[in-house]
Amino acid sequence: MAPALGLNANLFAIEVARAQSEINGLQWRHALSLFGDIKYPADFKHFDYVNPSAPKGGVARMISIGTFDNFNLAVAGVKGSLAPAATLIYETLMTKSQDEVVTEYGLLAEAAAHPEDFSWVVYRLRKEARWHDGKPVTPEDVIFSIDALKQFSPMYGSYYRHVVKTEKAGERDIKFTFDGPGNRELPTIVGELPVLPKHYWEGTDSQGRKRDISSTTLEPPLGSGPYRIKEFVAGRSVTLERVKDYWGAQIPAQIGTNNFDQLRFEFFRDNLVALEAFKADQADWISENSAKQWATQYEFPAVVEKRVVKEEFKINDSGRMQAFVLNLRRDQFKDARLRRAFNYAYDFEEMNKQLFYSQYKRINSYFEGTELASSGLPEGRELQILEAVRDKVPAEVFTKPYVNPVGGNPEAVRANLRESARLLKEAGFLVRDQKLVDSNGKPVTVEILVQDPPAERIALFFKPSLERIGVTTSIRVADDAQYQNRIRSFDFDMIIDQWGQSLSPGNEQREFWSSRTADQPGSRNTVGIKNPAVDALIEQVIFAKDREELVAATRALDRVLLWNFYVIPQFTYGFSRYARWDRFSHAEPLPKYGRSGLPSLWWYDAEKAAKIGKRS
Repeated sequence: MAPALGLNANLFAIEVARAQSEINGLQWRHALSLFGDIKYPADFKHFDYVNPSAPKGGVARMISIGTFDNFNLAVAGVKGSLAPAATLIYETLMTKSQDEVVTEYGLLAEAAAHPEDFSWVVYRLRKEARWHDGKPVTPEDVIFSIDALKQFSPMYGSYYRHVVKTEKAGERDIKFTFDGPGNRELPTIVGELPVLPKHYWEGTDSQGRKRDISSTTLEPPLGSGPYRIKEFVAGRSVTLERVKDYWGAQIPAQIGTNNFDQLRFEFFRDNLVALEAFKADQADWISENSAKQWATQYEFPAVVEKRVVKEEFKINDSGRMQAFVLNLRRDQFKDARLRRAFNYAYDFEEMNKQLFYSQYKRINSYFEGTELASSGLPEGRELQILEAVRDKVPAEVFTKPYVNPVGGNPEAVRANLRESARLLKEAGFLVRDQKLVDSNGKPVTVEILVQDPPAERIALFFKPSLERIGVTTSIRVADDAQYQNRIRSFDFDMIIDQWGQSLSPGNEQREFWSSRTADQPGSRNTVGIKNPAVDALIEQVIFAKDREELVAATRALDRVLLWNFYVIPQFTYGFSRYARWDRFSHAEPLPKYGRSGLPSLWWYDAEKAAKIGKRS
């Protein structure tokens, strides 16, 4: 055995020496940005938008909608319902600043280096990085983490599919090798990797049972972050406590953040029940997604007395698409004319008036709310990119700006329904006995699968419109577990889904729209898109060489997605709505891309708290 062990050790030493020789001469960077724009220098003390002297203490009580039965991040996409609090106990290699578009600064890692062709990146861990049990964070932990996340999580598997090799390159160095050069996003997205403790997951629990990272668990995991799980009631609540000897407390990117001694998450199955709990001072703040509730339910005495503050925070950090999704894996939805006919049947303007107090605007882009959204006709660099796929996309991509049908009055609705009928007839669908049937006489039936009352209200409004064009429509309300299982296995006709978009889209677009993920259980390609033009444009986005090309390629992708009518776009609102009991403060101003900054940038303000009285 001894000679074999010695040989393996020698081979490992040779590999490490080879990796180190490649690193020599490269510039170590304290931060990474997609196109090189970095605001804070290597010796920065803290981000501009924090209060470095923020007091530590107090409790923040937050609301989560739904339930949970899992703390294991690795299987969150395919098994169980992950408690949101579980993500807060881990650190990533880098962390984003909130006053720059896309720039990451060292967290677990103190520096990174990569060659000019972006074919690999190496991260150097901080000496002081520790798990909550005092053991150091090691390259072996990082290697274990990426391997486990790629194996057990479809989302991470897709996100990191271009990382073909992860190896130890020094005592604290980890090298990630990619499957080709030119993908400038890969070094930065590797920095987003949550690092899990290898020794913990390969060990045994308090009962002597070997832990299994491929399964759900309610054993509080070991973390490295500023908080640890203190206590929980399965499905109902989780309390995190601040780690008093947190190793990273003095890291520049952490100064002025994580100010609460405890973060408590209370789970509610229903928004209305959650709101009543907030009114009773059982939670400190609430995020409101319902326009109706925001307009009608926030005039209770504490608001009038200014003990509760209503505030809206501008969303500058992302765009999104929210839509009715038709499952293309169902034969009846494969014809784009039928999908387009459904859009003509959707009267957004009337829904906005009746349900949302006219607060919303219609979504006209997969990147709504950002400069990445397409508009008008393609020109310049965008047109050049589209020319390469001209034979694979609808002709209207080049000749017509995309616009959604407009309703809101009887005349417009009748005109839209006539156009819907025309499209259906052109596609070979007929109405027999007031029922829409395909060319084989099979009725077109749709079950809209939803999981909560707000989604049910939206589906109920759409149902009569679909029935007016002959579609037999039903609505199924599923509990959280059943809903998640049906989505993961693509067992649905129609759902309401949404995709958040960063200001710098990249590899996640494959997870959203690529042919590769269309049949991958648990993927975000819930539509089931398999389109070579879309695949090609995704690659253009990922391999863009500068910001101008990235914007052009993204707009081209947006335009092709829209003109294939994969979804029926719904609505959006450019602000996050929050109400809070006035016990908290934050530095002014909040960062441009940080929205509310809750809870990391806020602190408990004892003086304010004293003025409004004790918690219930």
